[in-house]
Amino acid sequence: MKRILYIEDDPEIGAWVREDLERRGYAVDWLTSGEGSVSRVREADIVVLDIMLPGLDGYSVGQRLKQEAPDVPVLLLSARTAVDDKLQGLGFADDYMTKPFHPDELAARLDVLMRRYGRESAREVRLGHLLVRVDEQSVIDKRTEKEIPLTAKQLQILQCFLRNPNRILTKEQLYEAVWGEPYIDGDKTVMVHIRYLREKLEIDPGSPSVIETVRGIGYRVRQ
Repeated sequence: MKRILYIEDDPEIGAWVREDLERRGYAVDWLTSGEGSVSRVREADIVVLDIMLPGLDGYSVGQRLKQEAPDVPVLLLSARTAVDDKLQGLGFADDYMTKPFHPDELAARLDVLMRRYGRESAREVRLGHLLVRVDEQSVIDKRTEKEIPLTAKQLQILQCFLRNPNRILTKEQLYEAVWGEPYIDGDKTVMVHIRYLREKLEIDPGSPSVIETVRGIGYRVRQ
């Protein structure tokens, strides 16, 4: 039985969604705020998170959950339809769904995320000469069969790319997803970390093939 950590403060919506998901065979752990969610996220297979919450909003809660359990997918629910809101959410989340929604669509999106990030599968990703073992949080150079040591932040950056395959991520999105704080214009933290990460991962850091630079936009990892 798949376990969903569901965070929604509206009692009517929460009860309706939990009842529907339980009818579909999920085990639902429903919270009405982000309080206590970090300690429970590793027990979940997926998170369904409303953005408008009392106390910390869903953006802040979601970033903390991703820092605690990067391998657990997060689906955001929100009545906000503006592109900026969606981009902010997708900077760390794996999907964004607007309210109102049909329960069949929610179930379909959960099914897609489960297939993509299912813990029951052998979670290995091949990136050229690299083998990333997601659950073990390790990177192996297949040319030598040796593990490449990464810092915690370098690993979080790589995991962020793996959650968004083939997608261009801006430095703002990477900073807010990994550091969990608003990006300040002109900050070079992401650029510096990418440079050091490339020195460890790339065959030729001066001509990167794993972490590509998309000029004027951001970075991308192809899978």
